[in-house]
Amino acid sequence: MTERLNFFWITFKKYVILSFGSLVAALGLEAFLVPNRIIDGGVVGISIIASYLSHLPLGIFIFVLNLPFLCIGYNHIGKTFVFSTLFSVTSLSFWVTVLHLHTPVTQDLLLASVFGGIVLGAGIGIIIRHGGSLDGTEVVAIILDKKTGFSVGEIVMFFNVFIISSAGFVFGWDRAMYSLLAYYITFNVIDLTIEGLDESKSVFIVSDKPAEIAEVIIARLGRGVTFLEGKGGYSGEPKNVLYSVITRLEIAKLKAIVKEIDQNAFVTISHVHEIYGGRFKKKAIH
Repeated sequence: MTERLNFFWITFKKYVILSFGSLVAALGLEAFLVPNRIIDGGVVGISIIASYLSHLPLGIFIFVLNLPFLCIGYNHIGKTFVFSTLFSVTSLSFWVTVLHLHTPVTQDLLLASVFGGIVLGAGIGIIIRHGGSLDGTEVVAIILDKKTGFSVGEIVMFFNVFIISSAGFVFGWDRAMYSLLAYYITFNVIDLTIEGLDESKSVFIVSDKPAEIAEVIIARLGRGVTFLEGKGGYSGEPKNVLYSVITRLEIAKLKAIVKEIDQNAFVTISHVHEIYGGRFKKKAIH
């Protein structure tokens, strides 16, 4: 019984968050982008153009145009993802209908593009972070990725370049360029929302003073350090390589630590997409 209640609560919480993300995305569309005839990429962009040309509600097109993509993805991607996406799309359709505004928050196209992109990107990021999506073209991209030599990102980019270019013929080329700006901002805010300010970075440090550097990293940053055994390609001498995971906010401090101890150290910093297990949380620094 307890397990069922726990599962119900987790599921309920997930769909509440998906609905909230849809509300935030709808605010970005209706308060900034749509009234200024600035579009987003994907199905939402096609829906904005179709709504403008037909004078029918935007919510109808967002819902109807996404359905074929979700039907295609039902047997290829996973039922949980499809149901989460269907719920998110339905919520977005509802919210854009409820919030439909004839007068935008601002009529300055640059401000509308920037703030519309920020708010829309935050909403989409919330949804993606909790297992949903608002764009059926991503479903097709995932399927085509398995059958072609193109990545999901490349396929989605192709769709969006075509869709945003179409806005030039409908709304004018100035609106198409503002749409491209809004799309770029949305794309980056989605990443920021998903990964957060604590985006993780993996660090490899090759130094002749590994113990000293490790000690200071643990003391000042509170991060764990792993020693790896390596060998110099030119000298053939054994080398100690330090490996650690930090947040991007700690990068500058780590560089200063390494430079302070060994100016000849070799450091590489890479993006980490996901961390699972282990003890990544900071240890208490006394």
